[in-house]
Amino acid sequence: MYPSGMLRIDELTAEERAVYATLKPERLPQHVAIIMDGNGRWAQKRLMPRIMGHHAGVRAVRRIVEYCAKQNIEVLSLFAFSSENWRRPSDEVNLLMELFMTTLQSEVDKLDKNNIRLKIIGDKTAFPEKLQERIRVAEAQTENNSGLTLVIAANYGGRWDITQAIRKIVAGVASGHIQEQDISEQLVNDHLVTAELPEPDLFIRSGGEERISNFLLWQLAYTEFFFTEDLWPDFDHNQLEIAIKSFKSRQRRFGHTGEQLLVKTMQG
Repeated sequence: MYPSGMLRIDELTAEERAVYATLKPERLPQHVAIIMDGNGRWAQKRLMPRIMGHHAGVRAVRRIVEYCAKQNIEVLSLFAFSSENWRRPSDEVNLLMELFMTTLQSEVDKLDKNNIRLKIIGDKTAFPEKLQERIRVAEAQTENNSGLTLVIAANYGGRWDITQAIRKIVAGVASGHIQEQDISEQLVNDHLVTAELPEPDLFIRSGGEERISNFLLWQLAYTEFFFTEDLWPDFDHNQLEIAIKSFKSRQRRFGHTGEQLLVKTMQG
């Protein structure tokens, strides 16, 4: 119906202008990535130890995982512990490690029962051997599940991820398995710890901060961002629905013009 070139808005019919004005994705995000911020502040506001906020945060994780699984969202990535979080007081770090261990032990059977696949990304070598083994067991138990993929980023940093990908590529070039001229964005992507996953469509950060804090630096290149003042323990399906509604209202052009998307829509 239309040529492949640019369209002039003033040349469109009233019906076509209506399509153009409302052109937006109506599908759910395929991959939602969340920085779960505000656990400590939630506890401090209630005159509780910070670790109690992390326990409350685990309950929020359960709510969001359950909701995403029911909504048939394919991937949910949660930033649980960054490579920078080791700088926190040692008592808090130790308690977080204990919480991570006990949560894995208590939740993996539920994840498996609900056909949820668990994937832990990050530099796991820094964790105690007992925790590393628990991670291996949990991932193996759920690896054949075909529902929601739950990605937990633990001791993860976006710069670390890109650096380890570069090291693998350099080693491949040195061994002759990779040719220098074959190095591309796709090759880099294939060596990231998220290589098997779709890139995030929607990024959410709770707690009022508006930065990505070294989370999925490469993968968030074309992701839609949503920030909320809600502290993570208060986050539930209602807040997630607000974020998804915002996502659906946006026109994702990936470098194209709105007119080009209109052509594709009207021809499709």
